[in-house]
Amino acid sequence: MNNTIAYRYINQFVNKTKESGETVANLAKGKINTEYVIKEINTSDNEIKNFLFTLGCYQGESITIMSVLAENFIVSVNDSKYSIDKDLAEAIII
Repeated sequence: MNNTIAYRYINQFVNKTKESGETVANLAKGKINTEYVIKEINTSDNEIKNFLFTLGCYQGESITIMSVLAENFIVSVNDSKYSIDKDLAEAIII
Protein backbone atom coordinates (compact mmCIF):
# COMPACT_ATOMS: atom_id res chain seq x y z
CA MET A 1 0.00 0.00 0.00
CA ASN A 2 1.53 3.31 -0.99
CA ASN A 3 1.48 6.38 1.24
CA THR A 4 -1.29 8.18 -0.68
CA ILE A 5 -3.73 5.29 -0.34
CA ALA A 6 -2.84 4.84 3.34
CA TYR A 7 -3.33 8.57 3.96
CA ARG A 8 -6.78 8.52 2.30
CA TYR A 9 -7.81 5.47 4.33
CA ILE A 10 -6.76 7.12 7.60
CA ASN A 11 -8.56 10.35 6.72
CA GLN A 12 -11.75 8.46 5.85
CA PHE A 13 -11.63 6.70 9.22
CA VAL A 14 -10.98 9.95 11.12
CA ASN A 15 -13.78 11.76 9.29
CA LYS A 16 -16.19 8.88 9.82
CA THR A 17 -15.60 8.83 13.57
CA LYS A 18 -15.91 12.62 13.77
CA GLU A 19 -19.22 12.58 11.87
CA SER A 20 -20.72 9.85 14.03
CA GLY A 21 -19.47 11.45 17.23
CA GLU A 22 -17.72 8.22 18.17
CA THR A 23 -14.30 8.17 19.69
CA VAL A 24 -12.16 5.11 19.93
CA ALA A 25 -11.20 4.78 23.57
CA ASN A 26 -10.09 2.04 25.85
CA LEU A 27 -11.50 1.22 29.25
CA ALA A 28 -8.52 2.77 31.03
CA LYS A 29 -9.78 6.17 29.83
CA GLY A 30 -13.32 5.55 31.06
CA LYS A 31 -15.16 7.16 33.95
CA ILE A 32 -16.16 5.52 37.22
CA ASN A 33 -19.81 4.38 37.54
CA THR A 34 -20.40 4.66 33.80
CA GLU A 35 -21.65 1.70 31.80
CA TYR A 36 -19.87 1.05 28.50
CA VAL A 37 -20.35 -1.47 25.71
CA ILE A 38 -17.28 -3.41 24.67
CA LYS A 39 -16.57 -2.84 20.96
CA GLU A 40 -13.57 -5.14 20.75
CA ILE A 41 -10.59 -6.61 22.55
CA ASN A 42 -7.52 -5.04 20.99
CA THR A 43 -4.50 -7.22 21.68
CA SER A 44 -2.40 -9.64 19.70
CA ASP A 45 -1.82 -11.79 22.79
CA ASN A 46 -4.22 -14.75 22.65
CA GLU A 47 -3.69 -15.47 26.34
CA ILE A 48 -5.03 -12.01 27.26
CA LYS A 49 -7.97 -12.41 24.86
CA ASN A 50 -8.84 -15.79 26.34
CA PHE A 51 -8.54 -14.52 29.90
CA LEU A 52 -10.83 -11.54 29.23
CA PHE A 53 -13.28 -13.84 27.46
CA THR A 54 -13.46 -16.08 30.55
CA LEU A 55 -14.39 -12.97 32.56
CA GLY A 56 -17.20 -12.23 30.12
CA CYS A 57 -15.43 -9.41 28.29
CA TYR A 58 -16.34 -9.75 24.63
CA GLN A 59 -17.86 -7.62 21.90
CA GLY A 60 -21.34 -6.32 22.72
CA GLU A 61 -21.13 -6.99 26.46
CA SER A 62 -21.68 -4.20 29.00
CA ILE A 63 -18.90 -3.29 31.41
CA THR A 64 -18.83 -0.74 34.24
CA ILE A 65 -15.82 0.69 36.07
CA MET A 66 -16.66 0.48 39.77
CA SER A 67 -13.44 2.02 41.11
CA VAL A 68 -9.79 2.63 40.33
CA LEU A 69 -7.02 2.20 42.88
CA ALA A 70 -3.45 2.80 41.73
CA GLU A 71 -3.48 1.13 38.30
CA ASN A 72 -6.06 -1.53 39.20
CA PHE A 73 -9.59 -1.30 37.88
CA ILE A 74 -12.54 -2.91 39.64
CA VAL A 75 -15.03 -3.67 36.88
CA SER A 76 -18.49 -5.17 36.79
CA VAL A 77 -19.30 -7.61 33.98
CA ASN A 78 -22.36 -9.90 33.98
CA ASP A 79 -23.21 -8.99 37.60
CA SER A 80 -19.74 -10.06 38.74
CA LYS A 81 -16.88 -7.87 39.91
CA TYR A 82 -13.28 -8.36 38.84
CA SER A 83 -9.99 -6.58 39.39
CA ILE A 84 -7.94 -6.02 36.24
CA ASP A 85 -4.71 -4.13 35.72
CA LYS A 86 -4.19 -1.15 33.43
CA ASP A 87 -2.78 -3.28 30.59
CA LEU A 88 -5.98 -5.35 30.47
CA ALA A 89 -8.12 -2.22 30.71
CA GLU A 90 -6.26 -0.71 27.76
CA ALA A 91 -6.98 -3.80 25.66
CA ILE A 92 -10.75 -3.34 26.11
CA ILE A 93 -12.03 -0.93 23.47
CA ILE A 94 -15.29 0.83 24.41
